[in-house]
Amino acid sequence: MDQDLTIAFIGGGNMATALASGLAGKTCPAANLHVVDPTAAAQEAWRGRGASAAAAPDAALQACRVWIYAVKPQQLREAVAASRAWLRPDTLVISVAAGIRADTLAGWLGEPGKPWQNLVRCMPNTPALVGAGVTGLAALPGVDQAGRELAERLLSSVGQVVWVADDAALDAVTALSGSGPAYVFLFLESLVTGGVAAGLSPDQAHQLALGTLAGATRLAAQSDEPPAVLRERVTSKGGTTAAALQVFQQAGLPAIVQQAIEAAAQRSRELADEFGK
Repeated sequence: MDQDLTIAFIGGGNMATALASGLAGKTCPAANLHVVDPTAAAQEAWRGRGASAAAAPDAALQACRVWIYAVKPQQLREAVAASRAWLRPDTLVISVAAGIRADTLAGWLGEPGKPWQNLVRCMPNTPALVGAGVTGLAALPGVDQAGRELAERLLSSVGQVVWVADDAALDAVTALSGSGPAYVFLFLESLVTGGVAAGLSPDQAHQLALGTLAGATRLAAQSDEPPAVLRERVTSKGGTTAAALQVFQQAGLPAIVQQAIEAAAQRSRELADEFGK
């Protein structure tokens, strides 16, 4: 645990809470966390965890080595304007706000003609709330190796991390893993509905579907074989699995998934254009 590491969360919602839970008492002491959140109840909750809290950006930010912006994208520009006066030259800024490009945020943080370069943009997903997230990260050129390692250490507190090259790649991350839990939940819903239609009780279908998804994902994570090979091993010619997969293929499931991910990526690009104005 790094006794000297100080972190500010500008925005104290669910993702900030997940990150703080992964960090406090492990990566740094809870007392080294400072949270800015306008809600009195949220401030009290953070103080109850041992952190300091404020309703608005204040001078306490100046003592924090890392700033993590965890506000809604439509609130980010205002949050930056209210806090940037306390930036130090060595402050590492991490943004978990969806839809705001790194160069846009760098412009808001910096001076005219001199954008802020010590910036990492990341896209976590909601399983981070239970320590099982996966986060895509992209750093501006001004982030040194120590800064990259620090950002990776912080985001690793709530799951896996994957470095990508730039904002364009983060659009793909958003489409695959950022939005991905919703795709999995939709498939889970469909499995449960299908199981009930086949004669199971809702509780039985839910338990079987949930266990199947969790087990198959764990098997894939621990196997050296690609998913296609694992699928083939479950599929006997003329068997039950083959009958089900034939329905998926006839419905064009692989193409539908690809189209859905591209639609999400395109919407991510559109939102970045809108928020960056």
